[in-house]
Amino acid sequence: MRVRYWILTALIFLSVLLPGVTICEEKPLWEIGVGLGLLQMPDYRGSDENRLYLLPYPYAVYRGDIFKIDENRISGQIFKTDRVLLDFSIFGSVPVKSDDNSARAGMPDLDPTFELGPALKIKLWESKENNFKLSLSLPVRAFFSTDFSSVRHEGCVFSPRINFIKDDLISGTGLNLGISAGPMFTDSGYHDYYYTVESEYATAVRPVYSAGGGYSGSTLTVGLGKEYKQFIFHTFVSADFLQGASFEDSPLVKRETSIMSGITVSWFFFKSATKVNAEK
Repeated sequence: MRVRYWILTALIFLSVLLPGVTICEEKPLWEIGVGLGLLQMPDYRGSDENRLYLLPYPYAVYRGDIFKIDENRISGQIFKTDRVLLDFSIFGSVPVKSDDNSARAGMPDLDPTFELGPALKIKLWESKENNFKLSLSLPVRAFFSTDFSSVRHEGCVFSPRINFIKDDLISGTGLNLGISAGPMFTDSGYHDYYYTVESEYATAVRPVYSAGGGYSGSTLTVGLGKEYKQFIFHTFVSADFLQGASFEDSPLVKRETSIMSGITVSWFFFKSATKVNAEK
């Protein structure tokens, strides 16, 4: 079980860090290595209790024409033109022990979760001369939880994002900037998993609550990345804004604005001699 826990923790690292972005550059078809990451994050969106995660993880990148594994997702290309890309991606999140969270004390633990589904990505504006790209991402993902003995479908997520990428932010440094922002919408099943309080778990300070679907808040993420020889450095800060969310009145929501941040250092020691276009 401990190994499975760390696998899911590694997935959350891969799913929240902005990639070491490049507009258009030739890179090895594949790279293999290891990394170490430090992540600070709330127990769940709206929690006022945070955890620090420090873990090693395998670093693997594959830049195939159809299937890709990169620094922030596993994806498969379904359809692509010069301006439009349809692919699928997989994301994960860590489990939460309710006894370690005062708001959820006495309630069932939150199992590890994962999301997968297609994403339509539209290139809005690109300047190769100035090394920047503006794009729109429209992902729709099914949301699942698992206790490793079974998998349960909990709901669906739609999280449109505006993404801005700027390579070589300070000329000659190789420092890359990524900014992503947008709202999130989910069905009642997703919100129910995190924010509903059944009568058997109600207390004097935690009344019964039934979460519905709809607006699920907005997120702004800023990330920086840099490659140096065989090392790749990433850092990010992400702000989650829950004001106006459909579950805002849940007694499990203790903070309407929360911050998640992290840093990773990856070291790749094997790479392919074959070069491919690394545009994302």
